[in-house]
Amino acid sequence: MKLKQKSLLFIVLALVLSMFLAACSGSTGGNENNNTNNTDNATNNATNNTGNDPEDEEEEVDSNEPVYGGDLILGSTGSPTLFNGYYSSDTASSAIEGFIFDSLIGSDTSFETTLSMAASWDQSDDYMVNTFVLKDGLKFHDGEPLTAEDVVFSLSIPLHEDYDGPRKGYFEKIESIEATDEKTIVITLSDIDPSIHVAFGFPILPKHILGDVPVADLGEHEFNTKNPIGSGPFVFDEWADGQYVRVKAFEDYHEGRPYLDTITYKIVPDADALLTQLATGDVHYYTVPASDYHTVLEWEEAGDLKIESGLALSYTFLGYNLRNDLFKEKEVRQALTHAIDREAIVASIMAGDGEVAHVPESPLSWAYDENVPKFDYDVDKAKQMLEEAGWTPGADGILEKDGVKFSFSLKTNQGNKIREDIAVVVQEQFAQIGIEVKPEIMEWSAFLADVNPPAWNFDAIILGWALSTDPDPSGIFHSKEIEEGLNFVAYSNEEADELMDLNMSTMDRDERADYIKQANALIAEDQPYTFLYYPNAHRAMPVNLEGFEFHARLEYYNIHKWWLKQ
Repeated sequence: MKLKQKSLLFIVLALVLSMFLAACSGSTGGNENNNTNNTDNATNNATNNTGNDPEDEEEEVDSNEPVYGGDLILGSTGSPTLFNGYYSSDTASSAIEGFIFDSLIGSDTSFETTLSMAASWDQSDDYMVNTFVLKDGLKFHDGEPLTAEDVVFSLSIPLHEDYDGPRKGYFEKIESIEATDEKTIVITLSDIDPSIHVAFGFPILPKHILGDVPVADLGEHEFNTKNPIGSGPFVFDEWADGQYVRVKAFEDYHEGRPYLDTITYKIVPDADALLTQLATGDVHYYTVPASDYHTVLEWEEAGDLKIESGLALSYTFLGYNLRNDLFKEKEVRQALTHAIDREAIVASIMAGDGEVAHVPESPLSWAYDENVPKFDYDVDKAKQMLEEAGWTPGADGILEKDGVKFSFSLKTNQGNKIREDIAVVVQEQFAQIGIEVKPEIMEWSAFLADVNPPAWNFDAIILGWALSTDPDPSGIFHSKEIEEGLNFVAYSNEEADELMDLNMSTMDRDERADYIKQANALIAEDQPYTFLYYPNAHRAMPVNLEGFEFHARLEYYNIHKWWLKQ
């Protein structure tokens, strides 16, 4: 790889769908994974598809060489919305996009730079000019060649004035994108950008299919739902909305044909029903929530499955819509955080499998700093702060101010039992300080439609962020991301904005870390979210699944290398 050594000191990135922040449904951070009978099913699938005779199969039992065949069924409570990484913002969509599409660059399990479709990436000494050379023989799933023109077309989408997706911020310092020949792309910046790798990790789309589609119509185009064609390891096969998405191996994938024949992404909105399907072997792979981890450990001990665990690059939060007058005052939001016993949530709902969060950054990040303002559980303090803010009990005990009751709805997604349980705890604990909370448990796609722009149809939400491996918080908290971006709670702080901008003005990691820590301290002080916890990720899978590597951000990292041992 011809990436300059000094760039490696500053560039930390994720694969195409970890290049941006994605809202977590139950599918990535908070669901159940019980594969009691999954091993048998997966083994049978592999055996049935390889076509070997019994003697060959017996020989392969002792072999660690990968074999082709099988259908792996992945369980999810969240349903995807569309398959186009320039417009989607949820983990269910991102997961499937990762199967279908590929990008110029990616990352390994240590978040270090890797090349994917690019054979090389050179940066000029001033970091302003980035030159990519594509690998030979790249193809789209329809057999058409993938060239530099497809890269120019794809990475130019967020630069267009009619683009209305949530990714514009990652591309704003790109001045020009030019194809100098069929394999070479030159991207020139208007200023240095330490997170420009995020933009370079977005999917490459087929210009021969979408090139004539107006950018204003691209987000709603049927390509995104009916027939997405990429160059990734798997080809889109079928989407039965609310039931499953199936993809099949791409024979001409540039890293070699995937070992699995097919992947079925199965959607089971009810967590208990999904648990049953895992137990019966109807689902093979799933990320186990903390509440069920100890149960699944028993299945691992019985030899029914295996579990790979680690700290996830994510956090879960209670977010407040700051457009609502109830939440406009910082002191009120701080009081709300004081009223929530997050230690008890981790201890009881999560069975101790997690860590209370105070800041919008993961402990895995080089910009993490735990020395931020903290608002520990203190009911008396919460009551005092609310009284000082003018909130006093009405005749029914609910706090009132200027004739308005402190009453609001709290939305979260169906199928994530931990979030559903937290909503009940929040309702109970806020009732102790005179606040009425009305939980609403919603189907994932409908929930996202309410949360995202331009609807913003919520008072408060429980949600999670699967974080980018670059710790820049701008994508979530910068005021420029309010109208069309991921700052859907409408948080705005001029000083924090300035610090986030300064973080993007240097290639020195230590300087960036200092700016980010200062910005995160301001965000922690302002409490646009009550930061709830950092989860661990427990990924349960068939005993005979090989080729898996744990990645803190990507649940299906290098899935084209997974195979089922016979």
